[in-house]
Amino acid sequence: MSVQILCDSASDLSEETLHKYNLERVSLSVTIDNQEYEDGKTITPKQVYKLMRDGKAPKTSQVSHKTFRDTFTSHVENNQAFIYFSVSSELSGTYQTAKMVEQEIKEDNPDAQFNVIDTKAASLGCGLIAIKAAELARSGASFDEIIEIGTYYAEHMEHIFTVDDLEYLHRGGRVSKTAAFVGSLLKIKPLLHVEDGKLVPLEKIRGSKKVLKRMVEVTQERGQALEQQRIAISHGDDLETAEKLADMIRTECGTTDIYIDMIGSAIGAHAGPGTIALFFLNKSPK
Repeated sequence: MSVQILCDSASDLSEETLHKYNLERVSLSVTIDNQEYEDGKTITPKQVYKLMRDGKAPKTSQVSHKTFRDTFTSHVENNQAFIYFSVSSELSGTYQTAKMVEQEIKEDNPDAQFNVIDTKAASLGCGLIAIKAAELARSGASFDEIIEIGTYYAEHMEHIFTVDDLEYLHRGGRVSKTAAFVGSLLKIKPLLHVEDGKLVPLEKIRGSKKVLKRMVEVTQERGQALEQQRIAISHGDDLETAEKLADMIRTECGTTDIYIDMIGSAIGAHAGPGTIALFFLNKSPK
């Protein structure tokens, strides 16, 4: 029996992709007007973006202890080996909860073969790792091989992204009210990345056309063997801009395998509509 790969909804993989790669997903929660929803199950990203444009401020919470307990236990009872690749522990308490449940279950089932991995990634950065692990599992790779290569991808995954409106980052406590106001006034587009699992500002760029060009330049500066990679682009309900960036990547980097998907509710609740994010490896793919 092959190894089952699990991810969470902050990996921003569509239902079609989950089915294609036989991936199993656990959901973070999104709360709007005191109503709680399961990301990707009882609310769609498009619904969340519409509500945000209408002035709503969604809040998110980690995958519950019960969800992990039920999911992990079902696989253990079926003697199914599995690996769960979690959203960055710096962005959500999801990983810590999963590790707690892992320890609880292994105390009662010491022979159970499963592991919880902190990807230090988010959105399709996490998604690319899960897809690679699922491909390895399908090809018959061993439990240890999948962990080794999955960890390699996690350690070398780059995130480069920009947001359309700083107000959404302000609502989520990521930037000050003044910075959001001044940035919007001057049409400043922040370029951000992820360091050790945390969101970190990289540059400030004036104008949306320049920011896409700079994203491609950073990819060329940081990436290795880009023509051999699967690169991912996620977007906050802005497929047109995502496809424009994909065309630029194909032309400038020689990459043919580009995966595009919408940013899910849990990540989108903080970044907002119009966000564009780019994911690639800074080392050659394995």
